[in-house]
Amino acid sequence: MKSLKLVDPYNRHLNYLRISVTDRCNLGCIYCMPGGGCVPKLPHEEVLRYEEILRVVRVGVEMGITKVRVTGGEPLVRKGIYPFLHALSEIRGISDIALTTNAVMLKNHLREIRSAGIRRLNISVDALKPERYARITGRDAFQKVWDGVQEALAAGFSPVKLNVVVLRGVNEDELADMARLTFSLPLHIRFIEYMPMGEGPLRVDNPLLGEEILEKVGGGGRLLPVAAGEQDGPAVRYRFEGAVGEIGLIRPMSHHFCARCNRLRLTASGHLRPCLLSDRQEDVKGPLRSGCTDAQLADIFLNAVRFKPISHCLDKQAVKGRMSAIGG
Repeated sequence: MKSLKLVDPYNRHLNYLRISVTDRCNLGCIYCMPGGGCVPKLPHEEVLRYEEILRVVRVGVEMGITKVRVTGGEPLVRKGIYPFLHALSEIRGISDIALTTNAVMLKNHLREIRSAGIRRLNISVDALKPERYARITGRDAFQKVWDGVQEALAAGFSPVKLNVVVLRGVNEDELADMARLTFSLPLHIRFIEYMPMGEGPLRVDNPLLGEEILEKVGGGGRLLPVAAGEQDGPAVRYRFEGAVGEIGLIRPMSHHFCARCNRLRLTASGHLRPCLLSDRQEDVKGPLRSGCTDAQLADIFLNAVRFKPISHCLDKQAVKGRMSAIGG
């Protein structure tokens, strides 16, 4: 399988796999979860087992996957997640493993995460005001999250990225305060344009886009461009003069980065998605549980890659899937 490479019809080399280990989450963010308190969950038997995930990853690594990110839902709510992270880190050929979490459970589990070889964390924090955080997420958990962020920095995790979904009329007045955190803390703050996807109750008709976001955060001082690194994603990076951290803009709506996309996604339900912002996906779970060979798994990878779109269509239609089940 080493001769089979994950190169799509537009010559994009796909070496990054995002793995959603669960569709369950201990928050209910207004841009992600369905409203009304009714959140459909995958039955336990429909979720990919850890050994199935590891097998898919091993095949992917044989075909060129070198970077993996574990997501959810909230990955830390799944039983057995820490032994799984250890097993994942032992797969030869993976050069980078990261974890995306809402950090509600992070503080008490940093040792297990670090011992699995993970050093890079992405943490969702859409507000600094506790009461607003509770309104966005449905849970009064800001202090737990902030304690987790500070403990992660103290434990030497780097980079620690804070993902902020920018919501007009909801958290836009906090963007400058968030950016100013980088003067005192070595955080990477990522401001993300709102994407109309999933089944959350929030709908934003006039979203804040990149240039306006930059205007709102740029009042804290002189912003200097930061060159992209080898492992960087789509963020356009900046640093305030004199700051120890940095900020970044992720602009899926105003500046499509699809032409540089190197990602595939493995969902908790057992599907390979070539694009977060498309409903196209390939079944992996069925063939796995029917006794498929590694060569047949490789063909599923190749078929997913074959149908990776050149660009998303969010400006024309919303994606139906629920973000907590897909893995952002």
